[in-house]
Amino acid sequence: KQWYQRRVAITAGEGTDQTDRNNFVQMAGDMDTSYPEVLGAADFWNSVESLTDPEAAPLDIAVSLASAGYYCGQTAHGTCPAGDSLEGNNRDALQGQLNNAPASYFGHVLKMKGAGTYNYMCTRNNNFTNRSQKGYLVVKAPETDAEM
Repeated sequence: KQWYQRRVAITAGEGTDQTDRNNFVQMAGDMDTSYPEVLGAADFWNSVESLTDPEAAPLDIAVSLASAGYYCGQTAHGTCPAGDSLEGNNRDALQGQLNNAPASYFGHVLKMKGAGTYNYMCTRNNNFTNRSQKGYLVVKAPETDAEM
């Protein structure tokens, strides 16, 4: 027998066919919610710091992850040149389904600064009728010596 591989067109679900993009935003409300939190009201970003980009402010981290790396931050800083930041760039606007975001990017390694539960979602792969990518993070306070 002759074996062969047939390429099957894969649909993207949301966005341009044969592409995949993901982003990370805090959700408004609980896990039954499918809406992103307004950036100014999102408490997650003040609870993290970037180990890979220590100069990044909370808003820089939020913009980078929400845009799937299309913008490296809100404003320019050490590892984020002005031409790649949200403010001061001359690029086309980020397309709503992230079609013009990179297929992959360096991102951030985050360190949590305090306890809390945070619901998150991907805005591209979110169709209110049949699909969603969402989850939650539970960060517990460190145990003290008395609790061990």
